[in-house]
Amino acid sequence: MTPDSTLPLSLQLKQQTANKHEQMHRLMERAEPFSSRAQYARFVAAQYVFQCDVEALFALREIQTAIPDLETRGRVSAARNDLRDLDFVIPEMPLAEHITMPAALGWLYVSEGSTLGAAFLLKEVKKKLALSESFGARNLAAYPEGRAIVWQRFTRYLDEARLEEQGKAAEVIAGAHAAFNRFDNLLRHFFRLA
Repeated sequence: MTPDSTLPLSLQLKQQTANKHEQMHRLMERAEPFSSRAQYARFVAAQYVFQCDVEALFALREIQTAIPDLETRGRVSAARNDLRDLDFVIPEMPLAEHITMPAALGWLYVSEGSTLGAAFLLKEVKKKLALSESFGARNLAAYPEGRAIVWQRFTRYLDEARLEEQGKAAEVIAGAHAAFNRFDNLLRHFFRLA
């Protein structure tokens, strides 16, 4: 599907990543991360490595300019603490390489979207695994301001960047696809899925 440059970038991203989003749902169903604490710890390990990739992008000056509230985002320390709670070894994997602007915005889009969608996952871990925002499921917690407010602010920043007018929206979308692929590969690695 060709991006519709008349749409704001946030809506182009939503449209252009819909298939990746569905593939991720199917992979999560196969992984069964809520079937036990041990399985859930595998999910958190994937989340930890992915968040390391994302937080490394916070050092990019262009990201700091485009998304000025980076200090409120990121979940590396939360995921690390969850892994400790779950007695899971903190994974050491190389960071994803060669992520630059504007593709980096696509990576942040995927990360921020997963924070928004984590409300459902948090309900699952509370119900099935008796974990919480203060033990084992910090990485799924809402931002202090609330998920929706922080998400809306993020999409506003994306749209204000006006990258579609500079012909760079396709690079952001490609970055989002690369981020989905990275998280897909991490899930397959930690859950040993083909």
